[in-house]
Amino acid sequence: MIEKLKTSYPVKKLCAVFNVHRSSFKYWQQRSKQPVCAKKAKEIAKVKELFRESEGSAGARSIAEMATAQDVPLSRYRAGRLMERLGLISCQVPGHTYKKTGDEHVEIPNYLNRQFNVEAPNQVWCGDVTYIWTGNRWAYLAVVIDLYARKPVGWAISLSPDSELTSNALKMAYESRGRPRGVMFHSDQGSHYTSRKFRQTLWKCQIKQSLSRRGNCWDNAPMERFFRSLKIEWMPTYGYRSFLQAQHHIVKYLIGYYSQLRPHQHNGGMSPNMAEQKYWINYKPVASFS
Repeated sequence: MIEKLKTSYPVKKLCAVFNVHRSSFKYWQQRSKQPVCAKKAKEIAKVKELFRESEGSAGARSIAEMATAQDVPLSRYRAGRLMERLGLISCQVPGHTYKKTGDEHVEIPNYLNRQFNVEAPNQVWCGDVTYIWTGNRWAYLAVVIDLYARKPVGWAISLSPDSELTSNALKMAYESRGRPRGVMFHSDQGSHYTSRKFRQTLWKCQIKQSLSRRGNCWDNAPMERFFRSLKIEWMPTYGYRSFLQAQHHIVKYLIGYYSQLRPHQHNGGMSPNMAEQKYWINYKPVASFS
């Protein structure tokens, strides 16, 4: 009836007669004329059901496979479009890839050569960078450990895996250890360790650099083992909710649990702090005469 009357009467008068707001009338005019088909409604219901049953962990691929197995055929892309329409976002952490750099490759020997057992603190430090999920993007953690007791002595967290990050971690280690002399720093061949900026930081601190062979993770095994412990023992499975939460929780591990309490096989069951304390108690410097 409204369709017939609206052509001969002004909209304002029609809305007054039927006691309808003009905005509601215009919305009714612009509504979709095509009802949702039964097949599409079934797909939407199935996507909602499977996403709810997975507690938000299922992505488009998993939902498509489960729906197809339950006689609701869906492709991965169809499931993805329906999830996007419904505002469903999987809580799974996306895959990570490092960006390639155009920096010039630097040839620096592997002076350490897997000699991971050192005789005293501040002789050899190792460093590496790992990635951490922080709610909506990746963050990066650079850590420096002293090989003597496997103690973390410097670290930095940033949203960029660049030489600024690794330089800050090295500077922290250098200052916190009292600016020691004769230290060797070993790492992999990542661009954040071979960049001019990082090598300038090494030069200012008078630290000798050693690099692993390309593509050989065993040349920096202590750092690989350290990050493995951090991620298995301490970090949540799906990462952190925010950058700030990640920062506080990881520093608590580095300073507290790992350094003060956690027994380490390399230290004969002692924590890194206890192993270093024992060294300095038994330390007897040899007097030198000129």
